[in-house]
Amino acid sequence: ESIHFKKMTEPSKVIHVRNVGHEISENDLLQLFQPFGVVTKLVMLRAKNQALLQMQDIASAINALQFYANVQPSIRGRNVYVQFSSHQELTSMDQAGHARGDEGTKPNRILLVTIHQMLYPITVEVLHQVFSPHGFVEKIVTFQKSAGFQALIQYQSHQSALIARSSLQGRNIYDGCCQLDIQFSNLDELQVNYNNERSRDFTNPSLPSEQRGGSSQMANAAAIASAFGGGLPPGVSGTNDRCTVLVSNLNPDRIDEDKLFNLFSIYGNIVRIKLLRNKPDHALIQMGDGFQAELAVHFLKGAMLFGKRLEVNFSKHPNITSGADTHEYLNSNLNRFNRNAAKNYRYCCSPTKMIHLSSLPQDVTEEEIVTHLEEHGTIVNTKVFEMNGKKQALILFETEEQATEALVCKHATSVGGSIIRISFSQLQANALV
Repeated sequence: ESIHFKKMTEPSKVIHVRNVGHEISENDLLQLFQPFGVVTKLVMLRAKNQALLQMQDIASAINALQFYANVQPSIRGRNVYVQFSSHQELTSMDQAGHARGDEGTKPNRILLVTIHQMLYPITVEVLHQVFSPHGFVEKIVTFQKSAGFQALIQYQSHQSALIARSSLQGRNIYDGCCQLDIQFSNLDELQVNYNNERSRDFTNPSLPSEQRGGSSQMANAAAIASAFGGGLPPGVSGTNDRCTVLVSNLNPDRIDEDKLFNLFSIYGNIVRIKLLRNKPDHALIQMGDGFQAELAVHFLKGAMLFGKRLEVNFSKHPNITSGADTHEYLNSNLNRFNRNAAKNYRYCCSPTKMIHLSSLPQDVTEEEIVTHLEEHGTIVNTKVFEMNGKKQALILFETEEQATEALVCKHATSVGGSIIRISFSQLQANALV
């Protein structure tokens, strides 16, 4: 009757990882789990090729395992397998007892900084503000590596670099995110050719800024890639700058702006939507930025809705001009990507047979939920559960099209006096039986 996680009987904030080869470092494992929350402890069980990680709370661990139920985690080409540990806590075996080797410990005036959980873009200005109280910063270079966002920071003196490392190591730039991991670099001198938001030579303000656009977009993509577990989904470039999407082959008798909003707002914030009067099966949707538009095109192309297979492409119009026939959503409180936006990206996927309901009233019953949704198709299975003290539900339909219709028609509707939120669940149906 109820849905069970495969091998996930008792959720725990401790995650057990298997097939951890000797080439896999602690940092590699952190990369896999930090997008879902703070990792408080990490123990490598080298003899068994295993590791144990403790997340800050159970919700983070559940989010991580939900995500990896659908996306096979692999490190350096090797698949690793994750499940809840039978331990509820990791005691006394603290992370500090498992320090890294000697690399990066020899003092140098150049620091190599890795930023974990980068939910906000970090620019040269931000880094300069953080590091200059400890001494004169001569140069900063930032770059995006598979290990995440990194920066090289060159001080005038060894002493300043030493002080900066000891006072800033492990600290967060912003509340609860953007954690600094600082080592000494083995470089002697940084080479800076341009003064822009990716690199700066503070001793030479006359350097050119290099004529290339799109850099803030890429800083955004860096934060987003970390939400997707370190890399963008296959087929998503992260470099598109066209914000407006053209949807065609809609069912004109059943579609309206709000229903399109409910579907497209899974992939980003919606600015405005316009149904084309002269082509009633076409609509234009302007997203918050080019990356969000790219996710919508990527994940919704070919989705079935109201008996029609949607065509989703970038529009040749850079934006939609306001007018009597456009619906404005820029300030809608139903947009999903406002605070802590990056973490919402990890729920982006193509339509699935299963939808996830949140913001349910505490006293809601399974029957009420089924009654609210059953007109849209055959409900195969349901599960109502609590996470962080809030009522949520998983509803499995027979087909993706039925689940999509339920989401499009019932997201942001009221159940028992609460406005519910609906998204697609990436948990596999077969893991739920």
